[in-house]
Amino acid sequence: MVENTFGKICTYDQVKPLFKDNQSILFGGFGGVGTPPGLVNLILETNVQNLLLIGNDAGFPNIGIGKIVTAKRARKMIVSHIGSNPNAGAFMQNGELEIEFSPQGTLVERIRAGGMGLGGVLTDIGLDAEFVNQGKQVVALDNKKYLVEPALTAEIAIVYAKQCDPYGNLVFDKSARNTNPLIAMAGAITIVEADEIVPLDALNPEHIVTPGAFVDYIVPSKGVDWKWAWETVFDKH
Repeated sequence: MVENTFGKICTYDQVKPLFKDNQSILFGGFGGVGTPPGLVNLILETNVQNLLLIGNDAGFPNIGIGKIVTAKRARKMIVSHIGSNPNAGAFMQNGELEIEFSPQGTLVERIRAGGMGLGGVLTDIGLDAEFVNQGKQVVALDNKKYLVEPALTAEIAIVYAKQCDPYGNLVFDKSARNTNPLIAMAGAITIVEADEIVPLDALNPEHIVTPGAFVDYIVPSKGVDWKWAWETVFDKH
């Protein structure tokens, strides 16, 4: 049993009250890989509604953040694409879900800027694309035009880590690292779901990607049944 030295290690029931209606939530993950499965299920259990979800994509219908989208708990998403989740596309078309598309590199830079306390970033990506530049300020710098892309933050950030110590120092699992380190920085409250919680001296400092200063709560992962998830990835029932 790992000693809860800093009081960050919690049960799912203890963090459950943190989720509210109309909340903004940043989520780690790429197509579901790196998205915390236990915290996604917890959000579903809370029955919170009208969420603003910010992350790389809409997951799959039954994988990752896609489970929340499929349950119609989101009012808006800020993502780079939704192609892997046909439910998200259908909801967008019928007006049930607002989608703000942001090119993938721009999206992660906006999240990084939010975590660093910056107001936004300048980019020429999407300058001529109406679905990207709509309503955004254009500025000139050294005789070149740029879009002003505002920084992204959220009330809660949910993160998935391979290992975590009681202080909240995080190690990620290969490509499951993806957007998680940036997501962890940009939430007013950051909740980490960890596959393994280890003692304070167990992590090699050179392997730590996210410092514990960015982490508020830690819950142990319950895991995910990937075989079932992939077999039902396009199940609409």
